[in-house]
Amino acid sequence: MKAAARRPKAARIAVQCAATARNVPAPARIRRWARAALAGNAASNARVTIRIVGQAEGRLLNRSYRNKDYATNVLTFVFRDQPPLEGDIALCAPVITREARAQRKTAAAHYAHMVVHGLLHLQGYDHENEQDAAAMERREKTLLARFGYPDPYRAAAARGA
Repeated sequence: MKAAARRPKAARIAVQCAATARNVPAPARIRRWARAALAGNAASNARVTIRIVGQAEGRLLNRSYRNKDYATNVLTFVFRDQPPLEGDIALCAPVITREARAQRKTAAAHYAHMVVHGLLHLQGYDHENEQDAAAMERREKTLLARFGYPDPYRAAAARGA
């Protein structure tokens, strides 16, 4: 008798909404973006919580973990950087909404970018130097294009942002 091939377990992605905000995408949509950003083996058994936070919680997290006294758009907390990956992503709803408006793009496009950006950080991507930033941006552009979103960097550069 032939043994059935075992499929790797799918990523477990929890979405928490701790902020009352308009234009927050549905959890299923956020999970779809997150799964797309998890490459190859990283997707197998990954455990990720994506939390939508308000201004106060975003500021507290950034101050507590990065010593920066302001809310930022996305924070990634890596608990395990080898498969199965584990971590939390905090998305600050008011910052993302404000940035989307300033960059003249939809809230969904900016949320998608921040989800992808956070998940790439979880996988070890960073933007500490030009070469690493370029690699991360290429991956972001490719993933966002799959969902029909434009290059977030070209659009920002065209506006002088």
